[in-house]
Amino acid sequence: MFDRRSFGKLTGAGAVAASLTGWSAPSAAASPATSHTSFAPLKQVRAGVLNIGYAEAGPAHGPAVILLHGWPYDIHSYVDVAPLLAAEGYRVVVPYLRGHGTTRFLSERTVRNAQQSAVALDVIALMDALGIEKAVLAGYDWGSRTADIVAALWPERCKALVSVTGYLITSRAANRQPLPPAAEWAWWYQYYFATERGRLGLENSDYRRDLARLVWKFNSPTWDFDDATFERAAAAFENPDYVDIVIHNYRWRLGLAEGEPRYDALEQQLSQAPAITVPAVTLDGERDPFTPAGDGAMYRDKFTGPYAHRTLQGIGHNVPQEAPEAFADAVIEADGFTASRTAQ
Repeated sequence: MFDRRSFGKLTGAGAVAASLTGWSAPSAAASPATSHTSFAPLKQVRAGVLNIGYAEAGPAHGPAVILLHGWPYDIHSYVDVAPLLAAEGYRVVVPYLRGHGTTRFLSERTVRNAQQSAVALDVIALMDALGIEKAVLAGYDWGSRTADIVAALWPERCKALVSVTGYLITSRAANRQPLPPAAEWAWWYQYYFATERGRLGLENSDYRRDLARLVWKFNSPTWDFDDATFERAAAAFENPDYVDIVIHNYRWRLGLAEGEPRYDALEQQLSQAPAITVPAVTLDGERDPFTPAGDGAMYRDKFTGPYAHRTLQGIGHNVPQEAPEAFADAVIEADGFTASRTAQ
């Protein structure tokens, strides 16, 4: 299981550019330059405790794919992936996570909770609201964690999974233990957010953008994004609940903030590190500072269904935006697995 404790094995070592299943990994040079800058007009739907803003592409009755973004990013991480999948006949849905973009809480009284199970239930509520019984789920960062949880707890709703950095379900017990200093340094913003100084820094709109840009550069050292690309994403950070959601997410992971009792049963299940049985493709960016060493071997045993792994040379943390073709290929590959195919 990948958690903060195992992160000590990651620092200073990029993943080996190879595939556990024998497929070659695309290189950074193989990915096309960004060709899209926007989606069609966004849609809104009431789902659970939220009014969720989302982009949609492709035929309305095509097989569904839900693409989940991370932090500090937004739906534009998929601005090139979505049309690639739509061209293959998929109905592509790209929602803003709670606290981001045009997604809003329906009630001022709702707790601004960002514990992992609550965010995962947002996806189930979205699927219900859109009439999607089953979908391929794909994500990175917070999106990987969320997709992993849906696949683990509600496999009947997840046709297949694409997860960057593999198995990201949080273990708060493991997070109580210290890591080697170099690993702790990579997580500096997590500890910044644990302080009131960090909350105030995030509330400052200029610092909020500066912090996000700094994280982008650290997370993706080879990605030469321009100002316009960054600003399109940074607009999502002006959501009125953004600060509360980000602060609660990182404090909750460290055991510094409580969740809600109604999610206790789900968190108890997640604390057992449940296996993921649905067909899955895991991706590692070779230049991602949070990529586990060992070409996916560290989390391989958590995926018990049909499975493939790819390490992407020269790619950092924001895989779908840095390598959109490779990400879209992984979605199609995961969807193409059959029940008769054995795990590799």
